[in-house]
Amino acid sequence: LLFPVCNLCGKCRPRDTDLLQPSLNFLYWSLHQTTPCSQQRAVAVLLSNVSLLELLQKVLECTWLWSPPSRPACLSSEDALLCSGWLLVASLLLYQHRYNTEVHQTLSVDLTEVLNAVIFRNKKPILLLVSIMQFLRAVLRQNFSSSLLVIVGQNTAPSTTEPQPSSLQDTALHPLAMQQVFSLVVSLQNLLVHKCLLLSQAVVACLETLVEYLYVKNQDVALHVASQPWHRFLLFTLLSGGQKSFLQPQVLRLVTLFVRYQSSNIISQKEISQIIQEAAEANIAELPEATSHALHLFLSQV
Repeated sequence: LLFPVCNLCGKCRPRDTDLLQPSLNFLYWSLHQTTPCSQQRAVAVLLSNVSLLELLQKVLECTWLWSPPSRPACLSSEDALLCSGWLLVASLLLYQHRYNTEVHQTLSVDLTEVLNAVIFRNKKPILLLVSIMQFLRAVLRQNFSSSLLVIVGQNTAPSTTEPQPSSLQDTALHPLAMQQVFSLVVSLQNLLVHKCLLLSQAVVACLETLVEYLYVKNQDVALHVASQPWHRFLLFTLLSGGQKSFLQPQVLRLVTLFVRYQSSNIISQKEISQIIQEAAEANIAELPEATSHALHLFLSQV
């Protein structure tokens, strides 16, 4: 089925949302819901179809071309298509890297546009925001070096002038700039305050991946980002709602991040002990799967 669906997608235009959206969803689930052996073959089929990749390129570009003010409060068919496009491309990046699959056609993405989509949000629906963050996580995890992707933007071209001391950190973090990093961190913090579970999970995962990327590039910058005092205010804002327990998946993963990078000004030994005490008193068997997984990561880190 992959062959005819890929070919069908390649003959469509981005405006053919009624046909494209379920087709891209089918391709996405074909990658995720199959055996590892079949998964490798599925990735090869998708990446060998040049017309499909050209269509995906057009879909991604529509993210910046379709006018935000026209978006309704609910998810429109256009936004649903964009979600499917970003999630499929993120998956292709992941599996192309895992299996080292041959690439017949590259995709080009403007890094500044992607970052601005998260930093400024610009009335984008939550699901679209989450999908773009999934893509951002994929490129961060691959150090912006995927053979499937060409990154363009104002910071991607090599400088022809002698770097100034103030730009040395930007050079170390290339293709990100320090200002972009701090703007992204602040925006992720602000998005967490919305307390939407789907958004919270995506934001924390994106923050984890960002700090990991920074730690490889420049440890001082990563530790500086992880120890920002605003994180502590954010943590207690998340705990100030109806559920004051530390045993919330997004809270546990945030705390794990701070423990990993030794941000003792954000999370103290007393609070770590409090979390362990809460876990000891909880019925572990009745905890949601996301909470159990987050608790396992936290205890392993401690």
